[in-house]
Amino acid sequence: MKIRRIIAVFAFVAFLLAIGNSNACTNFLFTKGATKDGSTMITYAADSHVLYGELYYRKAANYPAGTMFQVVDWDSGEPLIQIPQVAHTYSVVGNINEHQLAIGETTYGGREELANLVEGGIDYGSLIYLTLQRAKNAREAITVLAGFLSQYPYHSEGESFSICDPNEVWIFELIGKRNKPVKADLAKKLKYTYTDGAVWVARRIPDGYVCGHANQARITQFPQEDKKFKKTFGKGLHKAISSAHLNYINEPEVECVYSSDVITFARACGWYDGLDADFSFTDTYAPLTFSGVRACDARVYAMFRRVNASMVKYERYAMGDIKAERMPLWIKPDHKVDVQEVMNLMRDHYEGTPMDMTKDVGAGPFNCPYRWRPMNWDIDGQAYIHERATSTQQTGFSFVAQCRNWLPDKVGGIIWFGVDDTYSTVYCPMYCGITDIPLCFREGNGNMVTYSPTAAFWLFNRVTNFVYSRYKDMIVDVQKVQSKLESNFIADVQKYDQRVKDATDNEMTTLLNDFSNRQAKKMMDEWNGLDQYLLVKYMDGNIKKEENGAFKTTKFGGSEGPNMPRYPEWFYRQIIKEHGDIIKER
Repeated sequence: MKIRRIIAVFAFVAFLLAIGNSNACTNFLFTKGATKDGSTMITYAADSHVLYGELYYRKAANYPAGTMFQVVDWDSGEPLIQIPQVAHTYSVVGNINEHQLAIGETTYGGREELANLVEGGIDYGSLIYLTLQRAKNAREAITVLAGFLSQYPYHSEGESFSICDPNEVWIFELIGKRNKPVKADLAKKLKYTYTDGAVWVARRIPDGYVCGHANQARITQFPQEDKKFKKTFGKGLHKAISSAHLNYINEPEVECVYSSDVITFARACGWYDGLDADFSFTDTYAPLTFSGVRACDARVYAMFRRVNASMVKYERYAMGDIKAERMPLWIKPDHKVDVQEVMNLMRDHYEGTPMDMTKDVGAGPFNCPYRWRPMNWDIDGQAYIHERATSTQQTGFSFVAQCRNWLPDKVGGIIWFGVDDTYSTVYCPMYCGITDIPLCFREGNGNMVTYSPTAAFWLFNRVTNFVYSRYKDMIVDVQKVQSKLESNFIADVQKYDQRVKDATDNEMTTLLNDFSNRQAKKMMDEWNGLDQYLLVKYMDGNIKKEENGAFKTTKFGGSEGPNMPRYPEWFYRQIIKEHGDIIKER
């Protein structure tokens, strides 16, 4: 999500302030060969202190010639420009469309010289949702994105997109060419003509590999096209094409696509003068900093090390040492993952690393792995940080998009959707073929300043904000219900797939609507029950005793006296250190 940076984008304090006061996201990408069932998956956590968790829906529609579409900035609601509407748009549920095309994103900001926003243009959010309405697969999505970026100014900051369809997974990184930083003498020498839009690179993740991005650009060097490839295409492997040759994008050999001026623009700005073959997108447009690694790439590291133990060798890098060996763009996991593991990979507080948020004194006496913002602070002139893990309190919504090529599109695509903190959310299955969004996820059912008792966002936030007060005890109860629901959902989906896959189109839509709405209702019923249970059990800092699934009572029906667990010894010692003379018994 967008990170608003006004000055010194890569300055340590400015970056952390931006993360603390605006948005930051996490995407993980999984190819067919890396999953147990051969599905592709991408994840997305939309993290923002002002983003409400709801499931967007845009129905398929037809438009007469001459219809215009008003582009509105996804973050601010500001009207931008009007563009021609296409004759037909596809149905979109959240971030997946009816053809099993899914797109997620994270914002990385980029060079300070490119930080100011242009007037009008197309923002990153509109790029996602317009593309989902207009493209059927990942390669079509790249073509649509390239078209937008060549025709209109780009309104947002540097951005990384995750793009997947049932067969392929791509990472697409772009940054706007704002402020016209081109130097006249260099442009003349290079015969370069400045245009609005953006420079970008898209790479297909090799089958059997996993990738991730989390607010730090990740593409470094990339394959570049053979300048003579137009005459020889088909007679050999040509892994890369530029945007000038997008008519070749559907050739399966193409694994990298990039804007024609991605290197020449950098040269014309005086940012790069090396060989084309050595050009690195990240090092040119979003150079590494301590904060870019520690607050961003570290989240990718956390996932990498959980799917491949050997990735621990990048721990120094993940902790902000930009001189250490750099983490690769993608890795091969040491085992294949399933959808439940992918959900759990979105649940991470750096457990098992030196950055473990449950271990330091900031976690308090009950090991709460959250730190209220701001992320950066200083004492006696020394700057410090709080960690920014994958699981964070200000998540609006998150999802696991799963695409399965052995099923009809409307059944094959599922967005496992959850609201609030990924660690304690429940990923509920929403088939991409639905046309009726469950009330608990529906747009307009509450907002960030309007409570709704039927909105999942408010129910889950009510639970988690209570859980944070006695985390190590309460989270165990949350995980029991979470695990039961998700395990049942996964089993139910496997059965339901077989029931609906041969249905007629209209029957299929009805059945999918019924299923997804029933699952959402189950989730809300269970979570309302959990909310009440936690309040009764943990009221006033006590813990009521239980037996055989019920709270213990006296023979006369009253509540048996609760447990009153002590604080950990280190906490008492800290109290004594700071206040002992006042509270000492005499």
